[in-house]
Amino acid sequence: MKLRKLPGTVINRIAAGEVIERPAAAVKELVENAIDAGARHIDVVLEEGGKVLISVSDDGCGMSAEEISLAVERHATSKLPDDDLIDIRTLGFRGEALPSIGAVARLSIVSRADGAGDAFAIKVDGGRKGEIRPAAIGRGTRVDIRDLFYATPARLKFLKTTRTEIGHAADTIKRLAMAHPKIAFSLADEEKTRFRYGAPQGDLLMARLDRLSMVMGREFAENAVAVNAEREGIGLTGYAGVPTLNRGNARAQYLFVNGRPVQDRLIYGALRGAYQDFLARNRHPMVALFLDVPTHAVDVNVHPAKAEVRFRDSGLVRGLIVGGLRHALEDAGHRGSTTVAAAALGSFKPGVRLGGYGHGPPTPSPALAETAASYQAPPSYVLDGMDTPSASAQAGHLVSEEQGETYPLGAARAQVHETYIVAQTSSGIVIVDQHAAHERLVYERMKASLSNGGVKRQGLLIPEVIELDETSVDRLCARAAEFEELGLKLERFGPGAIVVREVPALLGQADVKGLIRDLAGDLEEYGAGLALKEKLDDVCSTMACHGSVRAGRCLTPLEMNALLREMEQTPHSGQCNHGRPTYVELDLAEIEKLFGRR
Repeated sequence: MKLRKLPGTVINRIAAGEVIERPAAAVKELVENAIDAGARHIDVVLEEGGKVLISVSDDGCGMSAEEISLAVERHATSKLPDDDLIDIRTLGFRGEALPSIGAVARLSIVSRADGAGDAFAIKVDGGRKGEIRPAAIGRGTRVDIRDLFYATPARLKFLKTTRTEIGHAADTIKRLAMAHPKIAFSLADEEKTRFRYGAPQGDLLMARLDRLSMVMGREFAENAVAVNAEREGIGLTGYAGVPTLNRGNARAQYLFVNGRPVQDRLIYGALRGAYQDFLARNRHPMVALFLDVPTHAVDVNVHPAKAEVRFRDSGLVRGLIVGGLRHALEDAGHRGSTTVAAAALGSFKPGVRLGGYGHGPPTPSPALAETAASYQAPPSYVLDGMDTPSASAQAGHLVSEEQGETYPLGAARAQVHETYIVAQTSSGIVIVDQHAAHERLVYERMKASLSNGGVKRQGLLIPEVIELDETSVDRLCARAAEFEELGLKLERFGPGAIVVREVPALLGQADVKGLIRDLAGDLEEYGAGLALKEKLDDVCSTMACHGSVRAGRCLTPLEMNALLREMEQTPHSGQCNHGRPTYVELDLAEIEKLFGRR
């Protein structure tokens, strides 16, 4: 077959395979165009998950007849005034979305330019462009996509169920709504309105938190700490959940670069590094981070989907994220998630009433009010088996009522089951898991000692030689000085090999080959060697676990209060090394509700 040039319709259909892989991708492109047009309200309507209809309406600047005609032409855009692919300040810029959609679906556009008296429309059916005609629309633009992929039936077969496709589209809109809190969004289908986000008032930070509350839930807004850091012209803002607010997957991690939702391995690796001291490996934090990067320092033209980015200085970005998150978490102090207390209160069950019939609390008559008061006084007798206390209640003698109210974690009043410390605060009670709390305190002391005194090394009697590919060897040798600071001394050993002469003493009988291969994998994936630092931290964590106060040990009142005071002064003491809460705070008002006092 002779070499020939493909027709424009075929080219657009090929491009559609990269740009428009499912209805959610089409929704993303249309909503991004609406945002670039300065819209303040964006409404999306789907039928059968977008397979039958995708309709996006906005109140943006609109388009003239000439612009509408050009909009459906391949590589036509208004967003590169100087043809500069470095200085990109909009979400869309490639000019591929609309012609790609028109090549595989039935596309119609109706728009009125700002200040224009007339509106115009155009249709594109399977790549065939129609004529410009007059139309009616109040303001902005409405784009309708019908019968997506009807021109490429093979692609249609790969779509999932309606429910799944709606879920993907909703997630896409939610991500864009989080990045642009000043814009109102709505999503509806043939059954109902899935969500409607109004435009919050106030400054950008408060509006962003309100929008995050709408999307990620109120519990995130209540348990998130603000992140605000800047380094060499790169800004990092957003909110990070306290470690005790975590999930079993990474779906609640939202990352944005210059207002663009991205999925970047470097950033996910930085999140992992920032939370490695606070969460188990199978738990994931809830975060929403916004990077503001100079356009010359980031490349967003990596893929037609524009979900991947490349940073000029990836190490700087990673360091900024890790440092910013850790600083924010340190400011949280010993704070734990409020969801822990809510779960604790929700686990309480009403007690069984002895005698009587029916359900619910009795309603005494006014005549019984005086008589009932006498039952609130302490009994003058002791029931069988109740004369032996089940908890130490001597702690309260060491801290006065007035002193206890000045402490965030209050004054210890008892130890229950030789495992839990009960403390009284000015507004309620605090229940502390003594082992988990002490584990965190010991761990933080060990890390501080490790940082101040350096990492002790042990030389290998027989140096370990590990064979790797040459690229991995180069990466490891480039970071040899950093690894040596952590107690790992390695050198190049001919082509395709590394020799390890010293390892951190904390690791004991470590699997050196496995460690080196993990480091090489981390450098390839994240650009930083996480494995060694994580292994050292794991050793410290294990040692802290075995060296801390065990459950079942009876503590003196002095020890209990000393533990509470140290928790108040230690960052991250609200969770143990595995992300579990170290204490639960129960508000007095909530406790009173349990007993029907409110």
